[in-house]
Amino acid sequence: MVCRTSDLHSECAEPPLQCALSSCVYHVQLIFPDNTGHTFFLKVWCSSMDDLEDWPEIEKALKEKRRELVLQGASVEERIAAGGGLTKAVYSLKLLNYLEVAQCPSLTEIHEDIKYLTNLQSLFLCRNKLRSIPKVIGSIQSLKVLDVSVNNLTVLPDEITQLPNLNTLNVSCNSLVCLPEGLSKCSKLYHLNISKNNITSFPSDFYSDRLDLLSTVIAYDNAIEELSGDVSKLAAIKNLDLSNNKLCELPFSLSDCAKLKDVNFKGNKFKDKRLEKMVNGCQTKSILDYIRAGGRGKGKGKPAGEDAGGDVAEGGDKKKRPQKKNKKKQGEEEQEEELAKMVVRILHLSDSPTAPAITVTANVKDVRPYLVCCVVKGMNLKPGNALKRFLMAQTKLHDELCVRRTTATIATHDLQLLKSPLVYDARPPADLKITPLGRKEVCSVELMKTLQQEASDQRKQKKRQNVSGLHKYLQLLDGKELYPCLVDAEGHVISFPPITNSDKTKISQTTKELFLEVTSSTSLQTCKDVMDALIVKMAELNKFTAERNEETDAETPGPPGSETPSQTAEQQQQQQEEEEGLLIQQVRTVDQEGNLKVVYPSKTDLPNADETLKIIW
Repeated sequence: MVCRTSDLHSECAEPPLQCALSSCVYHVQLIFPDNTGHTFFLKVWCSSMDDLEDWPEIEKALKEKRRELVLQGASVEERIAAGGGLTKAVYSLKLLNYLEVAQCPSLTEIHEDIKYLTNLQSLFLCRNKLRSIPKVIGSIQSLKVLDVSVNNLTVLPDEITQLPNLNTLNVSCNSLVCLPEGLSKCSKLYHLNISKNNITSFPSDFYSDRLDLLSTVIAYDNAIEELSGDVSKLAAIKNLDLSNNKLCELPFSLSDCAKLKDVNFKGNKFKDKRLEKMVNGCQTKSILDYIRAGGRGKGKGKPAGEDAGGDVAEGGDKKKRPQKKNKKKQGEEEQEEELAKMVVRILHLSDSPTAPAITVTANVKDVRPYLVCCVVKGMNLKPGNALKRFLMAQTKLHDELCVRRTTATIATHDLQLLKSPLVYDARPPADLKITPLGRKEVCSVELMKTLQQEASDQRKQKKRQNVSGLHKYLQLLDGKELYPCLVDAEGHVISFPPITNSDKTKISQTTKELFLEVTSSTSLQTCKDVMDALIVKMAELNKFTAERNEETDAETPGPPGSETPSQTAEQQQQQQEEEEGLLIQQVRTVDQEGNLKVVYPSKTDLPNADETLKIIW
C-alpha cells in the first residue's frame, strides 16, 4: 500500500471510532485520489476527548455504553462557559438514542459532529441560547422528537424537513419568523409547537393530506394572519391553539375537521364581533357550529340552502320539508351520541371529608416541583385482562404523552393501603428508602446502583439493543442532590418519581379505589393534561371491560353450582357502579403553611374531556 500524506484529505468522511481505554476518538478515512480504485490511502488520526475528567457524565456513558444522556444545570453550564461550548466528546457516543442538553445559557451552537449520532431518536436542546441549528440535523434519519424551545433561533434549517420519522417538533419561545417549506414531508408529525415566535404564516404545503397524523398544533403568541380553508385536509387535527395572533376571520371548512375537539382563538380581532365574543367564552362545539352556519351574515360559511351534495333545493315547500327531516335526524344522532358518552362524576371536597390531604415541601422546588392528585372510584380491574390493559395504557402514556417520563410521571396506588396525610418531599439519596415494585426495601442509592448494573447487563446480552423497564429512566436523576418522593403518615415512601412507586400500595385486581398522582418538572399544566388523558383512558377501558363481559377470577371458588347471596349482591353492586361510571374525588395539595396550591379536578379541568365524557358535578 502506498501512502502519500500530501494527498490526505483534511476532513473526516467517516464516523469516529471510540476507545474507552485511551479516552480518545480515532478517525478513519479511505481515499481514492485517482478514482481507479487500485490505489487508496488510509488516514487514521486521534483527537482528544476534551479531557474527559471534566465530563464524568460522558465518561460514564462511554464506559457503560449508555443510550441516554442528560446534561443540564449549573455545573454543566460552568463547563460549557469555560470550554467555549459543548465538548465534542459527546458526539462520540454513537449508541445514544436520547440526548438532552438544557438550561445552559452559554450554549450558543451545536457542532456539526452531531451527525455522527445516527441512532438518536430524541434530542432536547431547550432553555439554552442557541442561535442556529446545524444543517446536518437532516442526516439523523432516526430522529423522532426534536425540542429546541426557549433559545435564540431566528431561522430553522430546511433540512429539518428531511427527517422522515419526526413526530414531535417543539420550536416554541424563539424569534422565528417562518417555518421551512416542505414540512409536509415529515409525514409522521403529530405534535407541533411553534408558540411564542414571530411567525406570520404556515408553510404553503402545511395544509396537506400528507400530514394525516398531525393532531396537535400549538401556535399561540405569533403574528399569523390567516388560517387557510385547506385546514380541513389535516384529517387528524384534534387540538388547535391560535390564540393571540392576527386572525380576522375563520374559514367555514374548519368545521369539517371531524376530530377537532379543542380550539383556542382568544386574543384575535375578528371582523365578526359575535365570533370574537364566542371564542372568549364558549366551548369548542358552539364555536364550530357557529362557523358551520356561516357566522353573522353568512360570512365565510356555506351558502344557505346548499345541501351535503352541493345542490341547492328548489321550491319553497321542497326546501323546508327536507330541512325538518334533517333536523329530526340530527336530533336523534345527537341523542345517541349523548347516550354513548361515558359518565364521569366529580365528588367535591366538601362532600368528601376523607379525601387524602397532601402537603408539598419547599425541597421539591429545584427537583420536581409540580404535583396533581385525585381519587378514582368505580374502576373495575377484576375481570379477565382488565388490570393488564390498564397497566399497558399507563405505559403507553408514559412513552408518548409523557415523552418517556421526561415531562411527567404517573403513579397509581390502592387507596385502601394509603395512610393519610401525605407529604411530597425531596430527600438526600442516602435518606430515602423504598420498597420498589416486586423488590425488597432498599436505600435509593443502592436501588440506583442495582438498576444501573441490571441495565449494563441488559446491554451486554445478545440481541438486546435497548434497556427496558425502569432502566430506561435512570438518567433522569443524574446529578440530582435530592430525590423527590411521596411519603405517607407512617413515614413510608410510597412513590419515587420518575423511577418507581412502592410495592406497599401496589394496585391489584381487587383494588376498588385508586389514588392517582402525576408529577412533573415542567409545569403544573403538564400534570393536569396528563391526568386528564389518564382519566379519559380509564373511562374508555372501564366501558370496554363492561362491554366484553369478561369472566371474573374468583378468589375462593365454591363447589360447582353454588352461588351465595353475598356473591350476587357483589355482582349487583358492580353492575350499578359500571352504570354510574367513574367517580372522581377531588384532592387538594397545600404548601407547608397550609396555603392552597392546587385542587384537581377543578371546573377548568377535563374541558369536555375530548367530548367523549359526560361530566357530572
